[in-house]
Amino acid sequence: MKFKCNQKNLASAISTIQRAISSRITLPILEGFLIEAKDNMVRLVGTDLDLITIQTFISAEVTEEGSVVMPSRVFGDVVRKLPEADIDVQLGERFQVDIKCQSTFITVQGLDPNEYPEVQQIEDKQPIQIQQDTLRSMIQQSIFAVASDETRPVLTGALIEIQNDSINIVCLDGYRLALRKEHLPDVTEDISMIVPGKALNEISRILSEDETNVNIIVGDKHVIFDIGHTQIISRLLEGDFVNYRQIIPQEYKTRVKLDTLLLHQSIERASLMARELENNLIKLNIQDDKLIITSNSEIGKIYEEIPIVLEGKNLEIAFNARYMLDVLKVMKDEEICLDFTTNVSPCIIRPIEGEEFCYLVLPVRLYN
Repeated sequence: MKFKCNQKNLASAISTIQRAISSRITLPILEGFLIEAKDNMVRLVGTDLDLITIQTFISAEVTEEGSVVMPSRVFGDVVRKLPEADIDVQLGERFQVDIKCQSTFITVQGLDPNEYPEVQQIEDKQPIQIQQDTLRSMIQQSIFAVASDETRPVLTGALIEIQNDSINIVCLDGYRLALRKEHLPDVTEDISMIVPGKALNEISRILSEDETNVNIIVGDKHVIFDIGHTQIISRLLEGDFVNYRQIIPQEYKTRVKLDTLLLHQSIERASLMARELENNLIKLNIQDDKLIITSNSEIGKIYEEIPIVLEGKNLEIAFNARYMLDVLKVMKDEEICLDFTTNVSPCIIRPIEGEEFCYLVLPVRLYN
């Protein structure tokens, strides 16, 4: 194997595929990544052999085809610290790799590529297309509600539904639920799949903020997110997701319309006191034209008032501040609605108009 490529392109490709390499490896070969030079392209592959595999391609001047597995951390650090110039990479005997960049010469010991696992293939299907910036936004505005508790593995993933000219991403962990919805025309079949939260997190970091498309190809046990020169292959989680539609109340007795930023900033300040408490407790007291936010702890107390438009009854309710802030951090709308039924029922956060998102947060029970 012998090729020449740009240092910046190679460093960027390595950073991308390293997202799939786990710190908790099951096989020594998985500490590395595969490099394959062929047809004036260099392919790099990283995998954890469980949830996620990432492969990416960069253009190169290939004079000898071949492949090798390189130690991820060492080789990645070496390439990143080289000057921004062309790099010559050559495979020698016993999988030793020589790297030359300007006046720098480095040799790194590689591993046998035949020991590296094959990339999962999915039968050729009609891909689902969605803009990268749209999918990125949908993931970032829902993934925080994925469960971290492995006792219910299916909830460590996000439900992705494609039906009725729309795409939904649903995450829930038993304390809150996040639902993001976008219009997706020209889809001919209904699809429902559960993608691991870890995989979606890495996908959102790789997706760009532009309007170019990502192609989603769904197989029986895996899904591919194809972004031009990079493909992310994720295992799908097995099992039945919670029927989330039954959880979301359709009626309310109290509806509050208010400024999103004001609410975010007020709860953030209240959380400074609440974080000393076991459940980050803050109280919301809805009274006519104002929302009163309070928090009391040993280090102090806070009192805030926010102007609101109230529809329905006054109400006093309490929440874990962190769960509310997780929702408010990802909000883009200037104004939102908070819907309540009772002080022991969930708060539903919706847009003023439309159905682009729906968040559910369970309250903390207050005892007199």
